[in-house]
Amino acid sequence: MESQMLKGKVAIITGASYGMGRTMAELFAEEGASVVLTARGREKLDAVVDGINEKGGRAIGVVADVCSTEDTQKVFAEALGAFGDVDILINNAGIGEQKIIDETDDEWMLYVMNTNLGGPMRYIREALKIFLPKNDGVIINVSSVNGIRPFCGATYTSTKGALNTLTRNVAMRLVDTNIRCNAVAPGATKTPAHLANKKGEQPGGAKMLEYSGHFVYFPGPECECIDQAYACLYLASKMGRAVRGQVLQVCNGAFL
Repeated sequence: MESQMLKGKVAIITGASYGMGRTMAELFAEEGASVVLTARGREKLDAVVDGINEKGGRAIGVVADVCSTEDTQKVFAEALGAFGDVDILINNAGIGEQKIIDETDDEWMLYVMNTNLGGPMRYIREALKIFLPKNDGVIINVSSVNGIRPFCGATYTSTKGALNTLTRNVAMRLVDTNIRCNAVAPGATKTPAHLANKKGEQPGGAKMLEYSGHFVYFPGPECECIDQAYACLYLASKMGRAVRGQVLQVCNGAFL
């Protein structure tokens, strides 16, 4: 039997009811981790959890909004109650959008910022309460190629650039510990959000793409969700033990 790279580990994965988060949770469970999945809706979350457990994995789901400090604390409390520890945090939950700056109002701007940047900050802060005392842990932020090439909405791209900076800042703070913080920056990946974006169905439609020359950057095939999950597995396992403060871009070379 092949050895499992995450055997005995406990991972929290936000936004894990579909898309990349779901695939990450399923892969991590296959690799031996006990997984704690979060999402704002119960039905899809329960389906993923049930699927993992039916295959012999160990998973629980916690309905939670990353914008809520109380919900964040609840997720960690339930993880500790179910599995006794937390070793890995993947900040995957986020909102995609295409609103151009002149159509971005304060309410929308603050909502996206609170989710895409505030959420990871809350979860990292809570994770360090567990990681620092034991001097061990892994933090992975799911960013985007938009953190460098900002062709999507004004607020979305700004939060992904900020998330890249946060990743490096946290890595610096933890440089003298055994706690690692990195990010994965997906390119075009076949998720419901990406497919909606291609159809102009994201908030803001497709107007920003008209200004960005978006089509120029897609010479290669789109990524699958498993490609992003494999990148997270690399960073979470001993394979990535010497990697700190990096943003690993996974895009099939489309955004070089």
